[in-house]
Amino acid sequence: MFNRKANFVSSLLLLSATAGFAQSGGSQTVNALSGAPVKLRASSVNATSFQWIKDGAAITGATSSDYNVILSGSYTVVSFNAQGCASDISDPVIVNIGPSVVLTADLMINKNSEQRAVSLNDTFEYLIQVKNNGIDAATNIKVEDVLPEELKFEQLINPAMGFASYNYGSKTILWEISRLDNGETADLKIKVKAVNAGIIKNTATVTGSETDPNPKNNSSTDSKSVAGIIIPNVFTPNGDGLNDTFKIPGLELYEANELSILNRWGGTVYHKISYRNDWDAPGLNEGTYFYLLKVKAAGNKWEIYKGYITILRNK
Repeated sequence: MFNRKANFVSSLLLLSATAGFAQSGGSQTVNALSGAPVKLRASSVNATSFQWIKDGAAITGATSSDYNVILSGSYTVVSFNAQGCASDISDPVIVNIGPSVVLTADLMINKNSEQRAVSLNDTFEYLIQVKNNGIDAATNIKVEDVLPEELKFEQLINPAMGFASYNYGSKTILWEISRLDNGETADLKIKVKAVNAGIIKNTATVTGSETDPNPKNNSSTDSKSVAGIIIPNVFTPNGDGLNDTFKIPGLELYEANELSILNRWGGTVYHKISYRNDWDAPGLNEGTYFYLLKVKAAGNKWEIYKGYITILRNK
């Protein structure tokens, strides 16, 4: 029934695998990882159908020219022409499927605010730093930071690595980095404004595609003390009864304070311990001066505020 000269000869081709293969005589040996693609194809002349065989037993339903291997074993194939004549059985391809390699990358994140005192309506910065502590490269890294209600978003300072965006609806910052090699770091700065006083807690988290052996360092929370005071930057001591003194709303909430006013050359023109919102800049010309305010906060901790104040007398 089978005429070798008029019909065909069947052989096996290895199309794809994640590992190399070795060939001895007519056989091939393939070593691949679990889940990796290994495709075999029968190369036959005048063939119309096929039968794949694993370890000497026909594989049910495996009758096309291609076969995707997912189990270890010895694979051969027989080809059939339109008249039903079978080819010789092919040389075997021996496939060894090993366990998949698990990539690990220890991503670590730190979020910290500026180390300075902040009061209501002040703008300040957060610094988010992501580091890959190893072992493998980290890929498809995503950093998320949901701003609390006490903060108003101001600006993202473009990072040197990756792309950052802000969603005004969800108040979420999303920072995406394609890859961080072992030991590599990336930074992102965020500008925000304090719209409520108190201890403001803000948490950032990081994830990647690889298994992380230490998930405890995948999030970082910063606690920022925002003073319930508003320090103005202008007042008008002209005797009209309106805004005649340097008033700092909320100052009375602190048990102790100390205020210094300096001119542009750094000379002290006013100093007061336990300031009572009563300074009207006697004897000073119009212009810009600088203040240094210390307040005693919770836990006997002194917070320091610096800025400028403009005196206008003709308003």
